[in-house]
Amino acid sequence: MRQTSLIPLLVVGIGMMSRPEVANGQSQRTETRSRPAASPQPPVETSVFLGGVPSGLATADVPTITVVDAVRRALQHNLGVLTAEQHAGRAEGTRWRALSDMLPNITAQVTETREEINLAAFGFGSTTFAQSFAGLSGVVGPFNVFDARVYASQAVVDVGALNNSRAEAHYVEAARDTYKAARDFVIHVAGDLYLEALAATAQADSARVQRQTAQALYNQAVDLKQSGLVAGIDVLRAEVELSTETQRVTATENDVEKAKLRLARVMGLPIGQNFALDPNLPELPVPDVTIDQAVARAYETRRDYQAALERVRAAEATRRSVIGDSLPSVRVNADYGTIGLTPGDARGTFTVIGAVNVPIFEGGRTRGRLLEAEADLRNRRTEAEDLKASIYYEIRTAFLDLQSTTSRLQVATRGRDLASQQFVQARDRFQAGIASNLDVVQAQQAVALASEQFISAQYGYALAKGALARGVGTPEEELLRLIGGTR
Repeated sequence: MRQTSLIPLLVVGIGMMSRPEVANGQSQRTETRSRPAASPQPPVETSVFLGGVPSGLATADVPTITVVDAVRRALQHNLGVLTAEQHAGRAEGTRWRALSDMLPNITAQVTETREEINLAAFGFGSTTFAQSFAGLSGVVGPFNVFDARVYASQAVVDVGALNNSRAEAHYVEAARDTYKAARDFVIHVAGDLYLEALAATAQADSARVQRQTAQALYNQAVDLKQSGLVAGIDVLRAEVELSTETQRVTATENDVEKAKLRLARVMGLPIGQNFALDPNLPELPVPDVTIDQAVARAYETRRDYQAALERVRAAEATRRSVIGDSLPSVRVNADYGTIGLTPGDARGTFTVIGAVNVPIFEGGRTRGRLLEAEADLRNRRTEAEDLKASIYYEIRTAFLDLQSTTSRLQVATRGRDLASQQFVQARDRFQAGIASNLDVVQAQQAVALASEQFISAQYGYALAKGALARGVGTPEEELLRLIGGTR
């Protein structure tokens, strides 16, 4: 019985913002900023944590990989971790774009122009002009114009831009928390898959032992039949049992290889690299806390929950940003440079413009953006509350699984011992000729079943402890210490 504790993670959404442009020329024009509500990126699916980026080339060696090695490789090459890391970098870039509305925007421009002007096109073709400037042509030039200038624009009061930058700062924190949550989570993914591979290996070993026993019983039945002590039906029954155990060995060995392939993908091993598992697992302690204490701790330490709260704060700031865009804003635009016919005779000039922008009517655009922002805010709050409830139920489930697997392991251990004793007695009775091998076959099947139940209970108990550690929110550093590794 295989168990997994893969729990979906939500990944931070990142808004795309449009930015005002700085106009060229001696004066600058402030344009209305259009900043839609931040739209989230598609969430990272749980399946990405089952993938990995292969690293290196396969070799003929068969290295033995411990659970610590598996975790370390997964932290470096797992697709879920790498995806969360890239989302964090993207969120940081988006935040800098939002800050550009609050920081000075400075550009420089150098132009050299050769032009000829028709004065009549500018209103100088009237009769008065002809009388005043008799003998002059209506065309001036050609002449040169050289202009080297620096343009600057700075927001003085902009409530919308201020709250937008705050929203992006919250999204950055959410992305960082999500990245840390992904690293914590992938430790459990790699550990669960490692346990699954070990459980499959143990089942395959048990199946091979059962096949060897079936082979010995078959040989014994053949010898006893040749001696005239048993009937031919006993030989046939032993051969059927041998065939069944042989098929079981084939199936369990196939399960082992598939489990190792899943683990290799999560770790990002080179494609085609063969490896062995280390059956010596560190003992993961059970947290000595009550359910209420575990839930309270999880709300404080779970990075995915902290990321959800940051997204709520970001949505609140985004709503305030939309409201701020409907308020007056103050911006200063300035330029300084030299202008003349040639660089040698250029003279310094400057322009300073203080502008107050007052939105009056935008055709319902602000109202539409506000409705979108409020819907996003309600959605973020709903997601956070859902995750909060999910953490509670996850921890309750982990406690129930821990209690159940503890009891199952005790019963399975006792059952395995009893089945072994039953098999020994049935085999001795058959060998003595006082019973048929039907009792032996049934006893052997009981041993096989008891072995599977013991393996399932043993690794189920380990998975339950890992699920509880995951639910409580044990951070990466502590998890690595508990399993015997360092960061």
